[in-house]
Amino acid sequence: MTFRPNLVMAALLALPPALAAAQTRPPVAQFWADVATHSMSIPGMDDMDEGSMGMFGGFFGGTKNAGGAPGKWLDTALHTRNKPSGTLGSHAIPPALNMGSALPLIPVQVERGRSEGEADMERPKGRLLFYWGCSETVRPGQPRVLDFARAAPDEYSKFMIGRFAPDRGAKAVAGRSVWPNEQDRKRVPANASLNGDHAVSGEGVPAGLRFAIGAAHDFMPKISLSAQGDPKGPINVGWADVNNARAYFLTAMGGKGEQEMIIWSSSEQPDPGWGLMDYLPPAQIERLLKERVILPTSTQRCAIPAGIFAGADGAMVRMIAYGPELNLAHPPRPANPKAPWNPEWAVRVRVKSTGMTMLGDEGGRGSSRAQSGQQKEESEGLPSPGNLLRGIFGR
Repeated sequence: MTFRPNLVMAALLALPPALAAAQTRPPVAQFWADVATHSMSIPGMDDMDEGSMGMFGGFFGGTKNAGGAPGKWLDTALHTRNKPSGTLGSHAIPPALNMGSALPLIPVQVERGRSEGEADMERPKGRLLFYWGCSETVRPGQPRVLDFARAAPDEYSKFMIGRFAPDRGAKAVAGRSVWPNEQDRKRVPANASLNGDHAVSGEGVPAGLRFAIGAAHDFMPKISLSAQGDPKGPINVGWADVNNARAYFLTAMGGKGEQEMIIWSSSEQPDPGWGLMDYLPPAQIERLLKERVILPTSTQRCAIPAGIFAGADGAMVRMIAYGPELNLAHPPRPANPKAPWNPEWAVRVRVKSTGMTMLGDEGGRGSSRAQSGQQKEESEGLPSPGNLLRGIFGR
C-alpha cells in the first residue's frame, strides 16, 4: 500500500477538537535498553566464547554486535529532539554492572555503502519444507512445501509472510547515540547486573533523566535446553523454567545438501516464527498466547515430529523466553486520556533470553574435550544456518 501523506494530513485535520487537543508530543529525549542473555546447550561442554560461535552465524537471532554469542548482552540508544543529528551522551550505571561508572553513548555514523539492487538478486533454488506444532507425529496437511523453481511470486510471498516483532528498541540508526560503539565494545561480564540506579546525560538531554532497574527487568537466566531422540523418531525438547519469562517459542532448522531446507516451529498456527525470535511487547505476547502461536510458561517440553530432520545436515533448535518490558516517562502520563501530555523523557527496557542446541545424536550425547581436535575438524565442516539459507536462496 502506498503511503499518502496528504490523506493522513486530511484525516488529522478532520479530528474533533476535543480529540485533537488530547494529542501528545513525543518525549524530548528517549532512551532504549535491550537486555539479552544467550546460551548454548551441548552436553559435556560449557558455554562457548564469541570466537567459537562463528560457525553458527546469527542463528540466535540475537545481539547486534556478536551474532548472538553466549553470554550477557546490552544494547542502548539515546535520541533527543534538541539535537536530532545525535549527541555525545553518557549512561551512568550501577556498581552491580561491573563495567565502571558510565558507558559512553556515541552518535551513529551513517555508512554510505552500496545498497543491494536487483542485479544482486538471483532466483532461489531448491525446496523449503515447513512443519509446525508440538507433536510426536507429522500432522495432517503438513508439510507446507515451496518449490522455488515452480512457485509463482505470489506463492513465495504468502509462504514467507508471518508474524513479526515490531522494531521499537535500541536500534543503531542515524540520529541516535549508542553503546556499544566504535570507541567502546567491552563485553558485559558474566556476573553483571543492571539492578540499581541509572542516569543518562548529554547535550540536549533534559536534566533529571534518572531511573532505576529492579530484579524484574535484570538479565534473565540462561535457558537450559535439551533435545533427546534420534532424528528418525520424535525429538523431545525440554527446558527448565526461566525466571521472569512471559512466554516461550521454539524453531528448528536443518538442510539436506544445498537444495532442501526443513524448518519447524512450536506454533499451533502455520507460522515459521522467523520474525518472532526477538523482543515482543506485552500486548503482543498476550495476543499471541491467545492465538496459540507462542507457548505459555507452564510448558516445559515440546516434541518435534518424527522423521522431519532425518538425514538433515547440522539440524539445530533455538528457543526464546520473552521477558518483561519496562516503560517509564517523566512526567507520567495523565490518568485522564483527554489531558495533554508532553513528557520530557521516556525510557524503554526490553528483556529476553535465548538458547540453542543441536538435534539428534550430536545434541543428545555431546562430546568430551579430549576429542577437541576431531570435534573442531567436524565443526568446521558443519553448515551454518546462514550457509543453508544461502544455498537454498542461491546467494
